Amino acid sequence: MHQKLIVEKIASVLEATDSTYDEKLTKLLDKASRIFVTGAGRSGLVARFFAMRLMHAGYQVYIVGEIVTPSIQNGDLFIVITGSGETETMIAFTKRAKAVGAQIVTISTRSQSTVADISDLVIQIGTPDQFVKIASMPMGTTFELSTLIFLEATVAHIIHEKGIAEEVMRTTHANLE
Repeated sequence: MHQKLIVEKIASVLEATDSTYDEKLTKLLDKASRIFVTGAGRSGLVARFFAMRLMHAGYQVYIVGEIVTPSIQNGDLFIVITGSGETETMIAFTKRAKAVGAQIVTISTRSQSTVADISDLVIQIGTPDQFVKIASMPMGTTFELSTLIFLEATVAHIIHEKGIAEEVMRTTHANLE
């Protein structure tokens, strides 16, 4: 029962999401010198998942906050995943990235927020009314799972368009496991 509810909810959110976002995001990814991704809490876990897939697809990508992450610079792409667009640390990170000349992409439930207003591209996942409280999908689950699937579909778009074989992606997969 709960699996069906979750799958149906995510499907409805993704159906309401602009179908051109994957192409827009891919263009920015391809244009960037380097890519930095971030999010707080579980959105941060989604950001890590996306960063790993981008690395497998051949992009130079960093996760904000890791000890080996270099300084962001002009020409880089900063991707922030934030349901509300009002998380204080995400606001501070976004302002700093913008100040040094990085392009900003926000993935959010809202097209207007403090973070979205600073961004060059806002990818609004679903519509705001789709994120009302659902007892079996608490505390942002709908946004996080929908965003995870949206980003995985974007990677699928990238590897299909570029003809990247899974065998090629496997060459960058961790081998110290």
